[in-house]
Amino acid sequence: MIEGLIGIKLGMTQVFSKEGGVIPVTVLKAGPCVVIQKKNRQTDGYESVQLGFVEPTSERKVSKALLGHFKKSGLPPTRRIREFKILSEADKISVGDQISAGMFQVDENVDVSGISKGKGFAGVIKRHHFRGGAASHGSMFHRAPGSVGASAYPSRTFAGMRAAGHLGAARITTKNLQVVRVDTENHLLVVRGAVPGADGGYLVIRRSPAPRKVRQVKAAVSAAKKAAKAPKRK
Repeated sequence: MIEGLIGIKLGMTQVFSKEGGVIPVTVLKAGPCVVIQKKNRQTDGYESVQLGFVEPTSERKVSKALLGHFKKSGLPPTRRIREFKILSEADKISVGDQISAGMFQVDENVDVSGISKGKGFAGVIKRHHFRGGAASHGSMFHRAPGSVGASAYPSRTFAGMRAAGHLGAARITTKNLQVVRVDTENHLLVVRGAVPGADGGYLVIRRSPAPRKVRQVKAAVSAAKKAAKAPKRK
């Protein structure tokens, strides 16, 4: 069993549960990925596999070092390569095996990592949620950062001072997302909630090491039905 695989964010939508509740979900293209290299404790000191996301790629877009790496495995080159841990059954995994969305099951929890949307240069209100000054005409202080330190001592700003700067375009991991649906034929994975990054961005999907319980819609629907049956006060 492998820890995870590489995927692509396709977009967000909503699905309905059996109880009639609306669930916001993100549709992911999970794989297919191919095993390029298998590492073991004897030669590498740990057990893992190197996966490549299967998509059309020209050899001229791959470096000579990577091209030799692929030829050694006897596989065509891929654009995206990631390494994942082997959790169990290492003997059943070999180079050339294809890994798809079928490795996940419904109601399983996953951690999704990706690069968040870049926001460019942002001020302190957008970047750090500063309150800002009064919006009235005579205030003269609206969206400025305010004081950043004393002049006489220490005559400098301390490291880590919250200020304006680059926002977004950082690696973000959203944990404990519940798998709602799995489409093995089309390599699709539907997870509950939002994942980082824009549509079409590459993601790393891993099994959650410590999954938490997700509040089910069933309890909320039953509470609404009880409230509807309750007699109304005049």
